[in-house]
Amino acid sequence: MLFEQIATGGCQSYLLGCPDTQCAVLIDPEISQIDRYQGLASRYGVRIRYVIDTHTHADHFSAAHRISETLGVPTVMHQVSPAPHAGLRLGDDEMLIVGNLRIRALHTPGHTRDSMCLVVGDRVFTGDTLLIGGTGRTDLPTGNPEQLYDSLFGKLLTLDPALLVYPAHDYKGRTHSTIGAEIAENPRLQKRDRAEFVQMMRELNLAAPTHMTEALRTNMTGGKTVSQLLADAAAKVPHIGLEELRRHIDGGANNLLVLDVREDAAFRSGHIPGARHLPRGQLELRVNEEIPDPTMRIVTCCEFGKISTLAAATLRELGFMRAVALDGGMKIWRDKDYPIET
Repeated sequence: MLFEQIATGGCQSYLLGCPDTQCAVLIDPEISQIDRYQGLASRYGVRIRYVIDTHTHADHFSAAHRISETLGVPTVMHQVSPAPHAGLRLGDDEMLIVGNLRIRALHTPGHTRDSMCLVVGDRVFTGDTLLIGGTGRTDLPTGNPEQLYDSLFGKLLTLDPALLVYPAHDYKGRTHSTIGAEIAENPRLQKRDRAEFVQMMRELNLAAPTHMTEALRTNMTGGKTVSQLLADAAAKVPHIGLEELRRHIDGGANNLLVLDVREDAAFRSGHIPGARHLPRGQLELRVNEEIPDPTMRIVTCCEFGKISTLAAATLRELGFMRAVALDGGMKIWRDKDYPIET
């Protein structure tokens, strides 16, 4: 079996492949590693056939939907997953056949309602059901401590103690464990009485994951993160630097329009000399009357250079093909003591 473990901070994802048939699967991919996954697949000479999420993640952004669209392969999740983009749904004890690999799904609700573990040969990919030295939390949407107890003690921990455990997260640099080691040493698994385990889980009082709402929104629906939206916009538009724009302004150039897309109060407090004001929220509604010449060269600007990038991408979609975004924003412009008009 071809095997590669990819760490992204504390997130763990996995590429598994069959060397005889050059077929592979990705398990729990993270959005920032898409190019790396494709590079690894090329290096091993395998084609990714399935992209699997062991559950609906609340603490990182899944790459499953984007990779499945790019490669034209199914996203695989459990039957009860809320994600509409899951093209293949597995029930308990059902298998994926990938070349000579047999990937068996175990439904293990508790961390989330749709959590599943994947048994492949001598190892089990436990998602967030079982972690090294811990377990998944149960206080997030669809979590349930009673279900987690049943999934652990009634199913997962009854597997061969020699099975290697590969979780979806580990924040201490550890790569794997075994079922036997976790039974013996995992502090949470020492609470073997159901009521004691449930009480322990309910009293953990953990902080909410960073970006939880955005992660749940995007992972449940296949929507885009804010970072994805900005990256997609940046890929569609050219940019102009702050120094280049200042040279144009200082030289008295009249062949470009600086379009400030901030709100009114921010514009009034100080803007680039000669800039025209058109808030981003009114862009589509007012652009025809404000900028009647679609061939005009337009430089959009905002406070930090993000909203202006979205605005420039929108202008290009509307037919203003010479729209570009300022690389940076008014904050850096002010920090450089460049001229300001109020």
